Amino acid sequence: MLVTINNENPQMRLIRRAVDVLREGGIIIYPTDTVYGMGCDLFNKRSIEKIYEIKQRSKKQPFSFICSDLKDISNYALVSNYAYKIMRRMLPGPYTFVLEASRVVPKILLPKRKTVGIRVPNNKICLALVQELGNPIISTSVTTGENRILSDPIDMETEFRHCVGMVIDGGMVTPEESSVISFIDDVPDVIREGKGDVSLFL
Repeated sequence: MLVTINNENPQMRLIRRAVDVLREGGIIIYPTDTVYGMGCDLFNKRSIEKIYEIKQRSKKQPFSFICSDLKDISNYALVSNYAYKIMRRMLPGPYTFVLEASRVVPKILLPKRKTVGIRVPNNKICLALVQELGNPIISTSVTTGENRILSDPIDMETEFRHCVGMVIDGGMVTPEESSVISFIDDVPDVIREGKGDVSLFL
């Protein structure tokens, strides 16, 4: 099901339809500020396992997830004062921050190290989804079998209609992955340089 949602002023009745899919254990495709994401409810283990299957990805490579704001992040990760000050300046934005996980995070996302990747994208649709759902959603880029990132929601609907409950068309996104910064032990470490400016840490 392909549903068009206004990127600047998301229609709440359509956001609620997408959230209903998530609450029923479904998977959705949605826009972020970097790439289109494929996701499900953070607390639905079966749906997370299904995304691993779709992506043909090892569970040793955990997914990141989207929180609604900085306050929400503190429920799922341990945020030091230092990390908080920096993240407050950079979020919402095209960053994934790697932090020590709290006990709330499902074990399926913690294969070895007890760390999590958390995003707060600068995109009104995906933030509205998380706020309406009331907890985070999984975030992994929408790619083909050849690992090519898709940017057109119509292509995504054609490719994944057999395994996702909804594709949200929030307009074209020029695909560029988020910058990934680790704050483990309060030492900023740039793991991946992407769309977000990382000059502060270099």
